[in-house]
Amino acid sequence: MILDINQLDFTKTYSYADYYTWEFDDRVELFKGKIFEIGPSPGTRHQEVSRELAGNLWNSLKGKPNQLYIAPFDVRLVRSGNSIKDEDVFTVVQPDLCIICDESKLDERGAIGVPDLIIEILLPGNCKKEMSHKYELYQEAGVLEYWMVNLLDKTIFIYVLKNGVFIGQQPLTEDSQIKSPLFPQLNFQVADIFN
Repeated sequence: MILDINQLDFTKTYSYADYYTWEFDDRVELFKGKIFEIGPSPGTRHQEVSRELAGNLWNSLKGKPNQLYIAPFDVRLVRSGNSIKDEDVFTVVQPDLCIICDESKLDERGAIGVPDLIIEILLPGNCKKEMSHKYELYQEAGVLEYWMVNLLDKTIFIYVLKNGVFIGQQPLTEDSQIKSPLFPQLNFQVADIFN
């Protein structure tokens, strides 16, 4: 049993079976079996933007067969048809927000499978992780739509999966209207998120 993050070997590869037994307070994610620390709890601004996004998403999706989840929420990235045994899952992420349309991808521990839409809110300390590592993980896993929300620039970048590759949409600024390619009912002002 691992009770302290310092007991872990950061050079080792871990599975979800390992991850699930860890009993320390530090939040971590697994990227292909490698440990990435999430860091301290997000600040006030991050929480405000996350709340506004969640509220707009919830209102837009109400009555639809979609589920909205907010971090902390474990997502075990497994492509359909692949093994879903805990010892065979090596990527566990906690996106800021995600939408899952297929309820069979949900269990009491979180999600096992690929969310349809993932939203990550960029912070100065996590930009590299979100813009590089997670972008590649989400593309490879088959996430259909990925949003990166930049708090500093008040912009949103939307990527849509086409033939296994993310295609970037025009960046959205404060005076833009959010229109999700995957969920056309998501239609609200960017300014509403950042104000």
